[in-house]
Amino acid sequence: MLVGLNAPDDAAVYQLNENQAAVLTVDFFAPLVDEPYDYGAIAATNAMSDIYAMGGDVILALNVAAFPEDFPRDIIGEILQGGSDKVREAGGVIAGGHTTIDDEPKYGLSVMGIVQPSRVFTKGAARPGDALFLTKPLGTGIITTAAMQDVASPEELEAAVQSMTTLNRDSSRLAREIGVHALTDISGFGLLGHSYEVAAASGVRLRLEAQAVPALPGALDHAAAGITTGGEARNRDYLADKVTFSQALDEALERLLFDPQTSGGLLFSLPEAESGKAVDAFNSASLPLWRIGTVTEGSGVEVVA
Repeated sequence: MLVGLNAPDDAAVYQLNENQAAVLTVDFFAPLVDEPYDYGAIAATNAMSDIYAMGGDVILALNVAAFPEDFPRDIIGEILQGGSDKVREAGGVIAGGHTTIDDEPKYGLSVMGIVQPSRVFTKGAARPGDALFLTKPLGTGIITTAAMQDVASPEELEAAVQSMTTLNRDSSRLAREIGVHALTDISGFGLLGHSYEVAAASGVRLRLEAQAVPALPGALDHAAAGITTGGEARNRDYLADKVTFSQALDEALERLLFDPQTSGGLLFSLPEAESGKAVDAFNSASLPLWRIGTVTEGSGVEVVA
């Protein structure tokens, strides 16, 4: 076992031989958008993200699903089709799965990937002096909540769905080629929660520049209007003694940093001297990338304006 409960990370990694290790993860959740196909695609993309966060590639997946007994079969079919299409796009196959009866629909995947044992990426390798980069904008929790309250525009929701259904595959592969230090994906604990995980695992302090953090269209406006989620409140409570703000931030921006993400981007660190190389590589591949901070000596997470 290369990565397991002794040093918990985004996925478990078990070495098979000198050249291969299996990467294993599972993730599922209730619908957060109305369109069944989009829901299936989002859930599958989100589940596979943990494989990419470990530096692996997706091989196969199993459906994990729960539906009410009288749930329309055509809607179930659309959900499963959305998941299947994303796994196929990732280069993997769905090899079965399991469904149970539940009052609330739930869907996701158990995913297996493959990685070279010597090239497993974890949260615990950030070093003082590293630059920090993010590959997707934040705000999926805010936007999907606004959509549920019928205050998000179709364009805002479409941008969020597009982000949530974009695989982290290409960004992960490019990060591996560049030779990043620490690598993780941003999901339910939000940018601040996952930044703290990197800081704690690496024994360093992460210094985030709030104004440099990208936001999905409409996310800051809805946050300023009071849109919030239960996940944000839980993140705030958990991180109360782990994150410090060097000065007061705009309330909307602060909410964005705590916002729980679904199928968020990758957060990685690499030597400052290689930061220009990273920017050039992502630009050449037409992949988004934002420099959002640095790694320093110390512990926890510091947010500066």
